[in-house]
Amino acid sequence: MTIPSWIIDTVFYQIFPDRFANGDLSNDPPNVLEWNTPPRIHGFHGGDLQGILKNLDYLSDLGINALYLNPIFLSPSTHRYNTVDYFQIDPRLGSMAEFSQLVRALHDRGMKLILDGVFNHTGRGFFAFNDILENQDHSPYKDWYTIHHFPVDAFSAGDAEDYLSWWKYKSLPKLNTRNPHVRRYIFNVARFWIEQGADGWRLDVPNEIDDDTFWAEFRQVVRQVNQDAYLLGEIWEADPRWVGEGHFDGLMNYPLRSIILDFINQKITAKEYTDKLVSLLSLYPQENGFAMYNLLGSHDVDRLWNSIGGDVNRIKLAYLALFTLPGVPAVYYGDEIGLTGGKDPDCRKAFTWQPDRWNKEVHEWVKKMIAIRKTQEPLKRGDFQRLQEEDRCQAFMRSSQDQRIIGIINASRDFRELHLDMDGYGINDGTNWIDLLGNDTWRVEGGKLTVRLQPISGRLLAVVS
Repeated sequence: MTIPSWIIDTVFYQIFPDRFANGDLSNDPPNVLEWNTPPRIHGFHGGDLQGILKNLDYLSDLGINALYLNPIFLSPSTHRYNTVDYFQIDPRLGSMAEFSQLVRALHDRGMKLILDGVFNHTGRGFFAFNDILENQDHSPYKDWYTIHHFPVDAFSAGDAEDYLSWWKYKSLPKLNTRNPHVRRYIFNVARFWIEQGADGWRLDVPNEIDDDTFWAEFRQVVRQVNQDAYLLGEIWEADPRWVGEGHFDGLMNYPLRSIILDFINQKITAKEYTDKLVSLLSLYPQENGFAMYNLLGSHDVDRLWNSIGGDVNRIKLAYLALFTLPGVPAVYYGDEIGLTGGKDPDCRKAFTWQPDRWNKEVHEWVKKMIAIRKTQEPLKRGDFQRLQEEDRCQAFMRSSQDQRIIGIINASRDFRELHLDMDGYGINDGTNWIDLLGNDTWRVEGGKLTVRLQPISGRLLAVVS
């Protein structure tokens, strides 16, 4: 397999570093906001690497075994996608020593860490662009970017006109990755942090570096340091071009998120849902399908609570789908406690550390789903097979060697009774199944497995040993 050996057994947790936990008050900026202040474009809340380190017990208890951190390198913004120095931890987050401490602590627990690599564009304070602002057309770095004309104005109001930037934001000048010096710099960054112990990269907007040779070389550089490093591309569309030996192991699976939410929110029928799932799964080689980063929330979309209108039963169904489909499930920090939030910046709220303010039902459900996935091999490596769809009720099977799991999701407001045909799967009459979610048992009789479901509920069935 070309994907990392550890990735299939992984459950990710995404952390927006400024908003997860403040573990070291001494590195807070003087104008730090109160922790639970509503997020805004400007304003640091004080989250840092020590905050993550001090809460590893919480993450381990939840069942998490890998972290994806939004950018942690020196930057003037809370989101840090406008990097100033790729070789320096932002002092508001901590130091290199604290990064090394975090890496050691994670690895001691058998946990992995991937970093956010923003290589399409930099911040205005990045040394090469700053040199251009100082020296204009005399700068030795003028070919590190695509300059349309001099003098370069990077600070007046309006879109970027003098140079190519990300979505015309003046604060995000786009690197010229055709320049061999730029490529060498980026590859050195990629190599350096893997050498420091990072277990992979999440690559920001990699489709905007539309250069197959760049990403093939990037992959080679990273894998020379760690053959088991995970490369994850932020590709929003379903596109097999971006996975495999020349690109990434997996993609941020936003198409799957849309399919799940449409089904759970009753926008599509069970048949339409399953058709879309089968179509999406068939696009990729199986090993890359197993390495997809499956998500329901992130720093770029509405939080799960808002996406499902605060309906706890539907939130639980969405997680049931997430943890039972092929790919690597990921939890966005705070979604597991019912944190609310609309579009950016509202989806980047500070984590609530008062358990009495958590939605305990959602938290316990996520914890249960993680535990079930870890112990049920078919949910990690099994083939996906459709069993039956009726209106807004879907049944499917995950099969791995001689092990099988049946998942059923009833997204309707009605009671359902399904009669699942077991003859074609070599499952004999008298075979007993137990619901891993509630301990009810069912028996195959006359070649059928009859299962009843409450409205807006699900079941996860395993053969009783």
